Amino acid sequence: MAATHVLATADLLSDVLGTQPAPELWLVIVTGVAALAVTLPRPVWRLARNAVTIAHEGGHGLVALVMGRRLEGIRLHSDTSGLTVSRGRPTGLGMILTAAAGYTAPSLLGLGGAGLLAAGRITLLLWVATALLLVMLVMIRNVYGALTMVVTGGAFLLVSWLTEPEVQAAFAYSAVWFLLLGGVRPVFELQVKRRHGGAPDSDADQLGRLTNVPPALWLFFFHAVSLSSLIGGGRWLLGL
Repeated sequence: MAATHVLATADLLSDVLGTQPAPELWLVIVTGVAALAVTLPRPVWRLARNAVTIAHEGGHGLVALVMGRRLEGIRLHSDTSGLTVSRGRPTGLGMILTAAAGYTAPSLLGLGGAGLLAAGRITLLLWVATALLLVMLVMIRNVYGALTMVVTGGAFLLVSWLTEPEVQAAFAYSAVWFLLLGGVRPVFELQVKRRHGGAPDSDADQLGRLTNVPPALWLFFFHAVSLSSLIGGGRWLLGL
């Protein structure tokens, strides 16, 4: 019995850490078009944006922990907004990096995911995403946020555990394309809001107060990260 468990564990590790063949180019293109179709139409985007909010708030939380801040909790709201609360020095590098992590996180996660897919690590990507979602679930402090995390994490877990390699590849490429494309739109939305006098306490404005750098320059930084990640990640996914 013990030997059987050892063999099963070895097989699982081999599947997770091993490489999988890249899907056909047509599948990569179709998943990219599907992600674009989810990102552009406003009614669909309002629902799909929840996934970008998870990455956004997760970025705040992860960097806060890395910088030695105490993460109090994360809330996800039905209007696709979110809130991450951490304790520590109200100024300094840790606070600056924590504030800068939100709008850059979806795109950088997408870029990292594209790197894994380009290396043939499809299963590893799905398991890493599942693990990150489960860790984040522990820090959620409201019912809607917990439900969103359970549904999202459950989808990744079921696909990575139960489906065929072709389905896993389609799901993984769709998720990464969506992070790359979906990471671009919120920055433009924030720019429009600020132009009309909205979002006075946005991440860009907080960074402006922390660094004495104009919020417009922080918006430019967010744009640079998201668009560069889309270009670089897209090239990796397409094998260019």
